[in-house]
Amino acid sequence: MQDIPTVTVLRSRLDRALGLRDGVVSRLKTVEDDIDRLENEEALLDLVAGLLRQLIDQEVTVGVEAVEKLQTEGLQSVFDDQDLSVKANVEVQRGKVSVDLLTAQKHPGGIEVEGLSNDAFGGAVATVQSILLRVIIILRRGLRPVLLLDESLPAFDGNYVANMGRFLSILCERLGLDILLVTHNPALVEAADRAYRIVKKNGAATFEVVR
Repeated sequence: MQDIPTVTVLRSRLDRALGLRDGVVSRLKTVEDDIDRLENEEALLDLVAGLLRQLIDQEVTVGVEAVEKLQTEGLQSVFDDQDLSVKANVEVQRGKVSVDLLTAQKHPGGIEVEGLSNDAFGGAVATVQSILLRVIIILRRGLRPVLLLDESLPAFDGNYVANMGRFLSILCERLGLDILLVTHNPALVEAADRAYRIVKKNGAATFEVVR
């Protein structure tokens, strides 16, 4: 016959059971508090993520509008005999914003051609857009307002070179931008505020003031 535990033994076992219970209750309370904290953090992070998405959307919208405006103005100033404009196609793919710049040209009779510059309009249009995108990046990023162009306009028809030179001068004046342009084209030299010719004398390259 099994011995009956004494009151002391039973009390000891009870105290141990109560201690285990209190420990479990305490751990349960800690876990519940952690769950509440994590749920609150999750809700806060959702709000922050929503705010960031809104700010990003606003930034993209403002940036796209600036790009469209400057690109359209540039194309119409340079190619003044064509009705060119730039439209931005903004999409969100896998949580990332994708922007395609489409060039549009209106022809007599209401016909409009639209496509990527390189594919539909050739190198001259793409060159102007590339230069203007670099200007926009400089301004948006707060970089030093200096643009270096080394023979960057080779695809230009002679009729548009003078227009491009005047437009670059307008950009410099309006935006406080300095452009250092290396060129062999006299029309671009005429549009510059200052022009220098590199000549070789006695085996050394020197600068001569042209205008």
